[in-house]
Amino acid sequence: MPAPPAPSRLRRRLLLGFAFVLLAAVVFAAGWILPTATGYVAKNACSAVFVAGRDPDRIGEDLAPMWYVSFAVDREQRRVHASVLGLAGRTAVHRDGLGCALAIGVAPEVLQAQTIAVQHAPAGDAPWPAGEGERLAADPPGLDRAALDAAVAGAFSEPNPDSLRLTRAVVVVHGGAIVAERYADGFDRGTRHLGWSMSKSVTNALIGILVGRGRLTRDAPAPVPAWSGDPRGAITLDQLLRMSSGLQFEERYGPLADATHMLFEVEDAVAVALARPLAHDPDSVFAYSSGTSNILSWIVRDQFPALADYHRFPHEALFAPIGMRSAVFETDASGTFLGSSFVYATARDWARFGLLYLRDGVWDGARILPEGWVEYSRTPTRTGPGDYAAHFWANAPDPADPSKRRLPHVPPDAYQASGFQGQAVLVVPSRDAVIVRLGMTHERAAWDLDSFAAAVLAALPPA
Repeated sequence: MPAPPAPSRLRRRLLLGFAFVLLAAVVFAAGWILPTATGYVAKNACSAVFVAGRDPDRIGEDLAPMWYVSFAVDREQRRVHASVLGLAGRTAVHRDGLGCALAIGVAPEVLQAQTIAVQHAPAGDAPWPAGEGERLAADPPGLDRAALDAAVAGAFSEPNPDSLRLTRAVVVVHGGAIVAERYADGFDRGTRHLGWSMSKSVTNALIGILVGRGRLTRDAPAPVPAWSGDPRGAITLDQLLRMSSGLQFEERYGPLADATHMLFEVEDAVAVALARPLAHDPDSVFAYSSGTSNILSWIVRDQFPALADYHRFPHEALFAPIGMRSAVFETDASGTFLGSSFVYATARDWARFGLLYLRDGVWDGARILPEGWVEYSRTPTRTGPGDYAAHFWANAPDPADPSKRRLPHVPPDAYQASGFQGQAVLVVPSRDAVIVRLGMTHERAAWDLDSFAAAVLAALPPA
């Protein structure tokens, strides 16, 4: 029997083994885990500084989950670089009219050459929504001003210091006019806010406009040449809008997940989603998927012969007609709008978007969305959980049973665009109201939209 190794040799072997494991962990993290974090920080810091116009020293709360990632802002080059102790570096660049994108698979200089000239008529001092003037001089009859102001103020309070809500903006619209508006310190009516998944509802609008123009057909197979000849070719536009396509996609946000890989690790986000196989027969299972929304963005892109025409389309067909002058729809490095996640706009412009749907897709006498599109968009999906419609969230699958409502204390006809960290554009037709809340709530349970909206509605004139 051989003699056991001497203690000093054993220690050396253990140390070498530990060093090897540590090195392997660092290599794995640098190659597979950390790029998600550094991509997230580079992209979101770039947008916060160059799209939202915020001070880089005051965006820490936006990046809190990735506290271990450092970043540097280059104002002259309009770039942000992020890394973890120099590892897994990612660079995001800002482009005029297109916001920020990660320079993955393309040099920053090439990516930065992607720009569009966005021209909107000046807002002027006309009362909102035509301009940026103040709200009506007198409150409408039946509005309880004290109660409304208290409800709005309550949204900015922080009752639990261990679970911050961090509301940044609230706009309340009734009768087509702003009746309440408030911003947190460091934010104002000119600050653009990230909509996160409210961007999906903007994608709904763009699809609707093309359906209205006869360019797309809602119930026909989605025009995706890559699916021709395989079972995915049967997936319809309607099924994509309703998240019932059957495509495999992991809607999880973390390392090695489909959603974060798509948004923060690749040049061409839609390629990730388009390549996914069927996990279920189309229209048999509901599965919320940001990949689906980006497939819809690509379908919109494929309707235009030139990339520049596609990039101008949201502005010319949607944003400019309803006065969303601040809106920035960001693309990935390949030039496709990230319709799942990255629309920025001021709180007032998000309210304009809600008002368009409240008015059944008509703005100042002109029909923007085709007739019936709003009703379609807020009708619950047959295969869904009851509260998901077509890139909007419905409130009530059963109007007679408040316990089944998404927001139990809000009228059953309400529906909303909803985004990560508590973003909401809530449309309440029976109360002629739109309620916008924007913030940075990291813990979902910390913000109660139901109670807030109920308090606001209780202060508005009766139906």
